[in-house]
Amino acid sequence: MKVSAWALTDTGRAREHNEDSFLVNDSLGLFLVADGMGGHAGGEVASRLAVEVIERELLRLRELGPGTFASLSPESVRDALVGAVETASREVFERSTIEPRLHGMGTTLTGLLVQGRTAWVAHVGDSRIYLLRDGRIRLLTEDHSLVQEQMRAGILTPEEARHSHLRNIITRSVGFEASVPVDVIEEEVQEGDLFVLCSDGLSNLVEDEEILEFAEAHPAEQLPEVLIALANARGGDDNITAIVVHVT
Repeated sequence: MKVSAWALTDTGRAREHNEDSFLVNDSLGLFLVADGMGGHAGGEVASRLAVEVIERELLRLRELGPGTFASLSPESVRDALVGAVETASREVFERSTIEPRLHGMGTTLTGLLVQGRTAWVAHVGDSRIYLLRDGRIRLLTEDHSLVQEQMRAGILTPEEARHSHLRNIITRSVGFEASVPVDVIEEEVQEGDLFVLCSDGLSNLVEDEEILEFAEAHPAEQLPEVLIALANARGGDDNITAIVVHVT
């Protein structure tokens, strides 16, 4: 399997600073989106530090020898991903205790690791990963947010949740505390698969079916720019980041 990726981030039309960070490491098959919080300084530091730490930890694993990931059991890959995110959470938290201006910072973290015919998703917060396959779009992650909990409890409908003034309140983040639960899922990869990773600056303004529609109408390399332009045309009320990963 060959994996190609394209990424773009934008401050949006309402914010002065971009607190999103992303990573594209083609050689490692690692793709990350992080949406920081805690004031512009804290958000920027938290998201950037989280993606740097996770890349560092997984690169260390690969340096143990060629084909390291391929030789690992699914449980070991899961443990490696969880360990990398937990290390990031600890280091972000420790940084916030050392520098008072960064107190309370944290970040979402949504990552995709593609190895051969297997994709691994690691997820904390409300950034998202979609899988587009055979003319359909499927959300692989579940938001760790207050409105998601309210929908699960039957308090809100999906439409009410989409317009709720509480939709930006997340219930889980990397670095707000020293440790954090990490969702990890395994997905078999097929030729032609298209993964879209994004921060909520995109998913709050662009419907899932619209992502599919634009993906079918544009080359994959143009999709991050097209989707971000659409979110900005609808107000761009947050930072916007998108990564598109195509498997051939």
